[in-house]
Amino acid sequence: MKKEIKAIIYTDVIFIALLVFFLFSLPKPLFITPTSYVIEASNGELLSASIAKDGQWRFPVADSVPEKFIKCITTFEDKRFYRHFGVDFIAIGRAIRQNIQAKSVASGASTLSMQVIRLSRKKQRTIFQKLAEMWLAVRLEVGYSKDEILALYAANAPFGSNVVGLEAASWRYYGRAAEQLSWGEMATLAVLPNSPSLVHPGKNATRLIIKRNNLLDKLVEEKIIDRATAQLSKAEPIPTAPLPLPQNAPHLLNRFKDEMKTLNVSTTRITSTIDEHLQQELNQITAQYHQKFAANGINNLAALVINVKNGSVVGYVGNYYLPQQKELESHVDMIRARRSPGSTLKPLLYASMLNDGFILPRTLIQDVPTQIGGYSPMNFDLGYDGAIPADRALSRSLNIPAVKMLQQYKYERFYDKLKKFNFSTLNKPADHYGLSLILGGSEVTMWDLSNAYLGMARTLNHYNEYQGKYNNADYASAFYVKDQQKVDEMIEPTSLLDHGTIWSTFNAMEEVMRPGDEGLWQQFSSSQRIAWKTGTSFGFRDAWSVGLTPNYVVCVWVGNADGEGRPGLTGIEAAAPLMFDIFRLLPSSKWFEMPKTKLKRIAVCKQSGYKASSICETRITQWVPPVGEKTALCPYHKLIHLDASATQQVTNQCYSVAQMKHKSWFVLPPTMEYYYKTKNAEYRVLPPFMAGCENESTAVMEMIYPKPNASVYIPLEIDGNRGKVVFNVAHRDNNATIHWHIDEEYVGTTKNYHQIALNPKPGKHVLTLTDQNGERLVQMFTVLDKEEK
Repeated sequence: MKKEIKAIIYTDVIFIALLVFFLFSLPKPLFITPTSYVIEASNGELLSASIAKDGQWRFPVADSVPEKFIKCITTFEDKRFYRHFGVDFIAIGRAIRQNIQAKSVASGASTLSMQVIRLSRKKQRTIFQKLAEMWLAVRLEVGYSKDEILALYAANAPFGSNVVGLEAASWRYYGRAAEQLSWGEMATLAVLPNSPSLVHPGKNATRLIIKRNNLLDKLVEEKIIDRATAQLSKAEPIPTAPLPLPQNAPHLLNRFKDEMKTLNVSTTRITSTIDEHLQQELNQITAQYHQKFAANGINNLAALVINVKNGSVVGYVGNYYLPQQKELESHVDMIRARRSPGSTLKPLLYASMLNDGFILPRTLIQDVPTQIGGYSPMNFDLGYDGAIPADRALSRSLNIPAVKMLQQYKYERFYDKLKKFNFSTLNKPADHYGLSLILGGSEVTMWDLSNAYLGMARTLNHYNEYQGKYNNADYASAFYVKDQQKVDEMIEPTSLLDHGTIWSTFNAMEEVMRPGDEGLWQQFSSSQRIAWKTGTSFGFRDAWSVGLTPNYVVCVWVGNADGEGRPGLTGIEAAAPLMFDIFRLLPSSKWFEMPKTKLKRIAVCKQSGYKASSICETRITQWVPPVGEKTALCPYHKLIHLDASATQQVTNQCYSVAQMKHKSWFVLPPTMEYYYKTKNAEYRVLPPFMAGCENESTAVMEMIYPKPNASVYIPLEIDGNRGKVVFNVAHRDNNATIHWHIDEEYVGTTKNYHQIALNPKPGKHVLTLTDQNGERLVQMFTVLDKEEK
């Protein structure tokens, strides 16, 4: 009895051991070979792929296998595939009989399941290995469905040369996806794993055709296809030389390689959000522009298109791709490259100042010669307006007003704001950039820049869509992997910018004159309303243009990857035309809805753009963000006192108060006035004072250059002598005469046009100016002493 019990126990132990061995005998994962990186468009079409690390074209396992391939491969290799459990004993018996008769190995009787095991193990073919394959094939059938086994086979079967797997073979030999192959093409591929060497160009073509045709005849016998289809299929040519795989988004493919771990993707294949048709159009249009730019030594350009509604990237051209010309550096993804942004950050400053109550949309900003601690910004056209509305300064991209605005807003505050906009390249302290931050003194990427504008557009869209139900913003970054979209509920609790501020900023950005249109585009009802901004970096190294509608953000960069500047490489001339051509490829959309509950109508001084004071004569009502009510009152309207004829200013010391006429007058400081009146014919200068009346209320002179306590460097001329510096002063009286003194020494007199070239010695000096009425202006300046180098 005890022996029987022991025998039962031993039997159970052996059974359990065998069961455990059986369950754990199959490696996991089954295949550890590297796979190609593959990126598909949103519709599943192949955009780009790269060869695997081991030099093979091997795509990851697909979710499904084309029905034609299933019919072909099971008919050719394993017609009882769906009826056995990994081992076909009928086929084994037949193989043994055939091998005995042939006195050699004529048939192996391997099922598809056994072939999957053999492909994964890569062992030498022996009887022992055959038995192992049978064992593991049964285990494979227990753990995997038939469809999964077919998918493993289709992904890992050899198809000749360095091509592994059905999908790679389909693209390499026929240039299209496996789902699109004909019966003849699929039959050709189905016979290759059995004899992959048959596909070599120019070799064994006859044998390959015979094998294919035999399979087609079997398909007819099995009533899978009809005889007519088989005959037409037999007439199809077989593949010759392998074809190159599509490279419609090579830079996005490389980006996927770099970011695969952070994307939490478990396979080297992704379905992207890219619109295949749009991507092909972008490749074509960038090729046309590249040919145009190349004549001027401009080798690189990039374009990014983002769907505002969901944040998905629908077009991604990291560079015009010419890998055969390595000197062009077309492999560099300029969408991720760090470049100077030029003026493209100006709208963010404008919006920030509106949002924080520093300005109103049309507040006058100084536009005069400026020197700040040795920093002298210049407008692109080298001109000055004296004063210009903030929105107009933005649309014209004037540098000096932008610097003046940043000086008022403080570059430290703006730096912190940019950090909140997720500009990842600001890795140095704010003091490192200073005021140059607004003119391209930092570095940004196209990706970060586009995301900043995307966040603004999504914020406004979200507010309008939900009728102001949610007072928050969605600043989630754009994404390029399908099905990774963040839901609308995943939004930040507070907004970086108020919705009214964003709407006002977009309206200011819309007013820019489009290249080649001469402002006439607004007359055409079909023209799309676009908020846009250009940028040009110092030295003509980077040309930018970024634009947006409620549906799309388009960002374009043009330049040289190595940083070489070129004449004419400006945002308006190089980048903007390409950007507008891209918008023409996109569906038109309506303009951003006005968020009325986030705007208030207030009285604004028409001339200054400030909140109207009690003495502003001409007022207009304007929609502004609510914080606009806290802005300063108009500082430029002053109440002046005139004589009875209203032609001269008077004071109570020289004229009867009863006879005075009191009038509000728009008065700018002398330097602003000096330039402003040349651009604004309606500007009226102050009337002169009546003889004998004291002039105490308004300054009549102001230095344009140099500014008080400025440091001046006088360079050496070509002949080695010290040059001269041009001193410039503004006077309210066009006919004034000014006498110039340096350190109490008379140096000259000017009339009407008050400029004088001087050569003071190095050191500190006192400049004294006196006009014909005895008005004086005194200020200090320093001439730097630098040795010739």
